[in-house]
Amino acid sequence: MSTDQSPSDTGPIRLGMVGGGQGAFIGAVHRIAARLDGDFQLVAGALSSDPERARLSALDLGLSPERAYTSYEGMARVESRLKDGIEAVAIVTPNHMHFPAAKTFLEAGIHVICDKPLTATMDNAVALVDVAKASGKLFILTHNYTGYPMVRQARAMVAEGLIGRVRVIQAEYAQGWLATKVEDEGSKQAAWRVDPAKSGAGGCIGDIGTHAYNLAAFVTGLELEAVAADLTTFVEGRRLDDNVAILTRWSDGARGMLWASQVAVGNENALSLRVYGDKGGLEWRQEDPNQLWYTPLGAEKRLITRGGAGAGPAAARVTRTPFGHPEGYLEGFANIYQEAARAIRAARTGAAPGEEVIYPTVEDGLKGMRFIDASVRSSAAGGAWTAVER
Repeated sequence: MSTDQSPSDTGPIRLGMVGGGQGAFIGAVHRIAARLDGDFQLVAGALSSDPERARLSALDLGLSPERAYTSYEGMARVESRLKDGIEAVAIVTPNHMHFPAAKTFLEAGIHVICDKPLTATMDNAVALVDVAKASGKLFILTHNYTGYPMVRQARAMVAEGLIGRVRVIQAEYAQGWLATKVEDEGSKQAAWRVDPAKSGAGGCIGDIGTHAYNLAAFVTGLELEAVAADLTTFVEGRRLDDNVAILTRWSDGARGMLWASQVAVGNENALSLRVYGDKGGLEWRQEDPNQLWYTPLGAEKRLITRGGAGAGPAAARVTRTPFGHPEGYLEGFANIYQEAARAIRAARTGAAPGEEVIYPTVEDGLKGMRFIDASVRSSAAGGAWTAVER
């Protein structure tokens, strides 16, 4: 890698992207999130494994032809040698490509922003943690729901002890879009998610169950210790699970349940979290993201809104628009990119970001993979209690 790169601690961060070409959903979301605050400038991409699609996708996005690559390996090799080469790369491919792409860029000295889950296999997840540590580069995992202001508010309230010692954690993520075998009807988004070679050992559990788990862990600060899982495939001929029901045991004696489904007809993106302690409870729903319900023990239920009475600095720090104007999915996603930008700018000067900079790390990704692994093993054993590796 060239040593003549000397970016200032201000100015846009030069970003590359792997995947996310024509017809891809999550790539467009990442691009919107990256540019919402002006922190990143997309300057290079290996946007598809198909050379012609990669070229056309780059043309659509206004990338210079010489920085439209046909492989991520070539992109990492060339960009790491350019004086104005990319500083960070967004990896928005199916799961099985996360590990080789992330490893390549980390070893090239480039920060990585990667979609979840971390990898497709446990072995790759463990190896990627080691690669990230050895590289000295940042690794940001886009569990985007941790960027919502009222999720940050809930986390702060739990940490302050406002609901006391956590007893019960209920996490749900219900969708209905895979209620029929749409992977056989031309749905690109469905096809790779139900393919073990691309998705990994888990289907629904890896796609949205990890979001429910990560949200619970993020808000409560607790460690998942064991699971008793029932992973079911309801749609005939589908190779991976499309419904997940899990009993959970957490550190400090907390207990809970996690339900994730992609065959729950009538649901769109019904992610929710309910946390109950010995002094109160909290309830949050992704489809009403600007509201957090708080019930102190022995008192009336209270609605805390983003920017309203009861909302504190943790929520204000990631709030963008005046109160009463809804903020949701794209803004929450952009908050993860904004946190990444703060960390990358600090790294430009050799400094560490402040303690207030929060984003999911490669270690959080490994925990998510261990959740998937334990749940798959538990289900295979008839729902037996199975320890989550630590």
